[in-house]
Amino acid sequence: MAGALREVNIKSDMPIVDEAIKRIAFQIRTCKFSGAAAVKIIHGYGSTGKGGKIRTAARQYLESQKSKKLIRDCIAGEDFSIFNEATRRAFSLCDELRYDHDLEQYNNGITIVIL
Repeated sequence: MAGALREVNIKSDMPIVDEAIKRIAFQIRTCKFSGAAAVKIIHGYGSTGKGGKIRTAARQYLESQKSKKLIRDCIAGEDFSIFNEATRRAFSLCDELRYDHDLEQYNNGITIVIL
């Protein structure tokens, strides 16, 4: 059976970039420990409308974690679609992703992390 999906909002109090990355790292460890299969990180898109510093730093951090094999994958919100192969692979690990309200919404303000 596929594991659970957790949702984490790291932008709620508008932290600085370093604090946001610390929160992501903590939440990934916590969610892994609790047996979650995936985490939806809500990092926001940025108040300028150009893609904020937190979003950029978060995705860079997650890609580094993926290359170190500390997470399985990360899927940008704008790629979170049934037409994306990584998304379809993620469904087999976390069935709840099939029903997430951000699926097919091309939401730049989130990233899905597959643990």
